[in-house]
Amino acid sequence: MTSEQIGSVLEILVQFILPTLKVFFFTLIFSVPLGMVTALLKKCRFKPVAWLINLYILIMRGTPLMLQIIAMYYAVPYLKLIEGLPSFIQNFADMVDIRDESYMFNALTVAFVLNYAAYFAEIFRGGIEAIPKGQYEAAEMLGFTKTQTFFRIILPQVCKRVVPASSNEVITLIKDTSLANVISYEEITLKARQQMQLYSSLTPLFMAGAFYLIMTIIFTALFSFIEKKLDYYK
Repeated sequence: MTSEQIGSVLEILVQFILPTLKVFFFTLIFSVPLGMVTALLKKCRFKPVAWLINLYILIMRGTPLMLQIIAMYYAVPYLKLIEGLPSFIQNFADMVDIRDESYMFNALTVAFVLNYAAYFAEIFRGGIEAIPKGQYEAAEMLGFTKTQTFFRIILPQVCKRVVPASSNEVITLIKDTSLANVISYEEITLKARQQMQLYSSLTPLFMAGAFYLIMTIIFTALFSFIEKKLDYYK
């Protein structure tokens, strides 16, 4: 490829960095709190709830994210084929256009959030269970409620313990956003593939790969900074 062609490809790829980042940040914003709630529900003493949560985590972690994205993408249109559903659901399914970018984004976000929440749930569960029971007992002796104990004593220590594992998940998420192209969502990987075919060159893919590498370096440095800030929990 000539320098002019590379410049043209770079300009196109830069335009589609934002859609990629939208998937990444929306997934992160919703999956982390959902993962914490899921971790707490998994420890619920009401067994049916714990079983349902275990089943959810098993499915999300046991099936490929790509399949989950495809299933979520076609889930609403598929409702049109099911007989006996209420009319408002059928009408909603008829209104959906799977080629609409906003629908693609919503389907992607739901699939990513459900998948990553399951992984974060296991990370948070491990962090919570690693806290010695003596700290709960000491907090109770000091008159703390269960809520105060969790948020003031347990949660800060859990955050410290889960940072390394969470950083691995976040870095994996950066790279997994490339799976959005399986439903033709216009993000940087899809555009790189299109430019690769247009110019019969691997250079666009290497340029897209450089974006993911830069993002990984940024978040690796960020999590290293966070770990140092939390060093007082030892």
